This record gives sequence, structure tokens and C-alpha cells, in this order.
Amino acid sequence: MRTILISGANRGIGLNIAYRELKEGNRISAGVRDIESIKGSIIDPNKWPKERIIINKYDALDKSSAEKWISNTVNKFGSFDSVINCSGILSKVPFLFEDGDEKEILNTLNINFLAIWNLCRLSWENLCKSKRGRIIVLVSMSGKRSKGDLAAYSASKFALMGLCQTMKNKGWNENIRITAICPSWVNTKMAENISSIEKNNMTQPEDIADICSTILKLPTQSVPFEIALNCNYEV
Repeated sequence: MRTILISGANRGIGLNIAYRELKEGNRISAGVRDIESIKGSIIDPNKWPKERIIINKYDALDKSSAEKWISNTVNKFGSFDSVINCSGILSKVPFLFEDGDEKEILNTLNINFLAIWNLCRLSWENLCKSKRGRIIVLVSMSGKRSKGDLAAYSASKFALMGLCQTMKNKGWNENIRITAICPSWVNTKMAENISSIEKNNMTQPEDIADICSTILKLPTQSVPFEIALNCNYEV
């Protein structure tokens, strides 16, 4: 059994991962901005044994909320061995941004990059103690190549991929394994207004939940660092 922190667990990819891991028998500590949004959902704590799940207030822009989340998790479960980062935002700020767009650029970097760095940094001691730590990060294909003119978003994701590579180096001798999952279009609210691909032809959140489930079961010597998923053909 694993004990897993999952950010962005109130909807989309994070919600489906949390649900899958609960079904697998693991313990879940979910970090969400709006705790009320969990009520009635597939991971509503009222639907699961109390010793299996805890819901925490987590704001990616508030460092103290990450600290409280980790503290709450350790107080309830004793420790944890895995972190899955699913929180993130989309920005359409282009390369030739307007004066005043700097605020959104910094906000995008803070949420998509710095907040994840901070959560993993604060989790590091517990992951080391477990001797079988796992960090899974939803990076995006935009962290591998840039298409179009989503400059702020792509920059945040390229930075995130660099962080994943550094965490891999840092955690190797501690038996902490990092996996960067890089999907293109996923059938979530984020993709609704910017993709012409039909929803059924996109990667589904459930597919990524299946991938994460497999990663968490693999032995340390067989954990992949990078998994690229693309629902459409690219030259």
C-alpha cells in the first residue's frame, strides 16, 4: 500500500488519479483549492473508509498551505511515500506580450513551476525515509516542444521538465524515482476552448490514471523517467 499526496485532485486528471488509487487500496491525501468541490464527487470522504483519505486545503500560491498539507498528512497517516502533481493553469500570453501581462506570466510560472518545486522540496524528507519514493509530475508535451505562441505556458512547462531532471539526479541514490508525464490534448476543461480535436479523440483522464497506477507498482529499477503521450500525429 502507498500513501500518496495528489495536488489538483478536485477535477480532471487529479480527480481520476485519486479515485483510481483509492480503488487500488492506497491511502490518499488530496490537495485542493476548494474543499467544498469534493462533496458528492467520486472521492468524497463520506464514500470511503476514514483511514484511507484526507482532504486538504491547498493553494499553489500559498507556501504555508503546502506546509500544512504535509503536516496534516503525516499526523493522519504517519508518513507518505508518493507525490503526484496535477495542479496547473493555462496561459495564452504570447511572446509579444502587452505591457501589464508580466503579472500573468509570473503567476503562470509560480503555479506551474515554483509551487511544484516547493511541494516536492517540502516532501523530500518523507520520500527519503520511505526508501521507495515516487514523484509523478504532469508536465505536458509543451514542456518538450513549443507549438504556436503560448510563450508563458510553454516556458513554465520547460522549466518544470528541467526541475524533473534535477530531482531525478538528486533522488537517485535515495531510491526516489521521478516520472514526467507529457500528454498533448487531454479531455479536461483546460482543453475545451483551445483545441479543435473532438473530446473522444483526446487522451482521457482515466488513461493517465491507469499510467500512474502502473508506475506506482513498478519496482525501483524499472520506473520510467519520461512518458510522452500524443493523441494526434506530429511531424
